Amino acid sequence: MHHFAYKDGELFAEQVSLREIARQVGTPAYVYSQATLTRHFQAFSQAFAGLDALVCYAVKANTSQAIMALFASLGGGADIVSGGELWRAIQAGVDPARIVYSGVGKTEAEMEAALKAGILMFNLESIEEMKVLDRVAGNLGLKAPVSFRVNPDVDAQTHPKITTGLSKNKFGLDVELAFAQYQVLAGMPNLTIKGVSCHIGSQLTDVRPFADALERVSVLVERLRAAGIKLEVLDLGGGLGITYAQENPPGPDQYAAALTDQVRKLDMRLVLEPGRVLVGNAGLLLCQVHYTKQTPVKRFVIVDGAMNALIRPSFYDSYHAIWPVNQQPGAEPVVADVVGPICETGDYLARDRELPPFRRGDLMAVMSAGAYGFAMSSNYNSRPRAAEVLVHGDRYSVIRARETLEDLIRGERRPEWM
Repeated sequence: MHHFAYKDGELFAEQVSLREIARQVGTPAYVYSQATLTRHFQAFSQAFAGLDALVCYAVKANTSQAIMALFASLGGGADIVSGGELWRAIQAGVDPARIVYSGVGKTEAEMEAALKAGILMFNLESIEEMKVLDRVAGNLGLKAPVSFRVNPDVDAQTHPKITTGLSKNKFGLDVELAFAQYQVLAGMPNLTIKGVSCHIGSQLTDVRPFADALERVSVLVERLRAAGIKLEVLDLGGGLGITYAQENPPGPDQYAAALTDQVRKLDMRLVLEPGRVLVGNAGLLLCQVHYTKQTPVKRFVIVDGAMNALIRPSFYDSYHAIWPVNQQPGAEPVVADVVGPICETGDYLARDRELPPFRRGDLMAVMSAGAYGFAMSSNYNSRPRAAEVLVHGDRYSVIRARETLEDLIRGERRPEWM
């Protein structure tokens, strides 16, 4: 569910006209609904209310300070994968004691910053990383709270670029080998075992892979406890999908129902890392049509949004619904590609899509763009990145200013010999 709807043929975000946002802020612009963000977070946290559960928002999905601050105000923590995300989360007001740190390539400087901040837990991804963190923590005179991220070799049945729980993926330790590696971890002088973690992928539309992963991790937990290793925290990652087109993913209640009984048996604090499911359908990309073009074989609608603003269609072949900001009752639909101005054939937002007959100057909304939209955007072709806008009832605020031409070369220098 989201709070984008038509009123008298015009598309609104909550009670704010998207046409007015385009007039005042310009395009392209990301527009987010605070009511939708709040509802999604509360629905997720309430689904696990019967457990000792902490919802750690996956910052990588959308790094907006305003969105992170909103979730923090609702009791959320953060799942981070870099020192930059740590800094962003703390700046947004997230309690460091509610931050978990994943990722296969943590640097020593990032480890040190997270230790000094006092985060909840590091999710270690290799034996070598474990040894480095032990040394960094020892140099600071601190004990690092850790888990191993285990790889349960479960097929998440999602896009191959976002599946993370197969044995061939770069993430985590093989679940069959993890028992012996926890024995090594228990002997590290500057590390404290907090729990175990796993994450099998993103945009899952079935709860069975989650349940399968939990079952395999549970076997490991019982073996470790029998060997005298105490485990307090179970981090099951994120990955719950959303509806982009015709998908019918489970809701938070179904997700919770599939996991709750087994989690209760383990008697551990549960950490969850939702990202896309919280922000995906809470945002859209607002674009304006520059030109239309008819070739002998295809029609193109050329807009100011491009693969540098929203790369998901080009990178993942993903589907995003296209809505006109102003409806055209009775207009005959046309089949067209929606493309941007980038000099790549792969620069498209939709292909062979039945659409209203868009004309130059028309506005369109690219839906379900709140996750991995701005966060994956770039300056390719020296295009300034889009503005971001948050709507709250009948008000809106620019929460990230549109980049300027000066921003494009900020930090660049010519060498002294030129």
